[in-house]
Amino acid sequence: MTVRFEEFTVEWLGYATARLSSDAGPVAYTDPGRYGVLDDYWARDGDVVVVTHDHHYDPDGIRSVAAADATIVVYDGVDPARIDRDVEPVDALAADYDVARVGPEDRVDVETPAGAVAVWSVPAHNDPDGPNAAADGSVTHPPGFGCGYLLSLGGRTVFWPGDSDALDGFAELEVSVFLANIGGGGVVSDRVAAADLADAMDPDLVVPIHYDTVDALAADDEAFAGDVASRSIPVALDARSRDR
Repeated sequence: MTVRFEEFTVEWLGYATARLSSDAGPVAYTDPGRYGVLDDYWARDGDVVVVTHDHHYDPDGIRSVAAADATIVVYDGVDPARIDRDVEPVDALAADYDVARVGPEDRVDVETPAGAVAVWSVPAHNDPDGPNAAADGSVTHPPGFGCGYLLSLGGRTVFWPGDSDALDGFAELEVSVFLANIGGGGVVSDRVAAADLADAMDPDLVVPIHYDTVDALAADDEAFAGDVASRSIPVALDARSRDR
């Protein structure tokens, strides 16, 4: 799916991977890879690539989108030794790219030939007292396990919450484009919570991603779009989902 929003473009490539760009400006990617979404995709045009947590860490995906001089922003909680997939260490990426490890509330400024990109990490998690918690308070994405990102490029500020509940603090962010995680599944915000968050943030555009890639992330995107549109907030859907 490609969404044109004035001079800005959002392309959802599948799962948690979105390509963000502006006319003749820098290019950024969120959480590239996994589940075959980048098979045969070798754009290698990303000036900035952000990774939120272990579940979205895919070095092969990163290498398929990152330009030779890219900056890779990786949450400092990402631990390849803990991941139940065969992945290379983050340090191995540093041999080829500028790698910035960030905590839950850091900022990285990247200067590219096409313009500047500012990246802020944002605390993001499942609330142990929230809707995705088990009876004993355990959650798939506990506090400290991952983060979300706010990216400023091409005159727009894009928010990607990663695998998180729709936390109250997100509503305080100044957001132009909200990449809404609507997959639910007991691990991330569902479409209702995401629509409520969109209402609270009041962005210029909402683009839902990270749904229907796997069975556990099934979501009714049309119902989500209707809910968001009823609040007078522009929303764009992946036309391909009509054929799923």
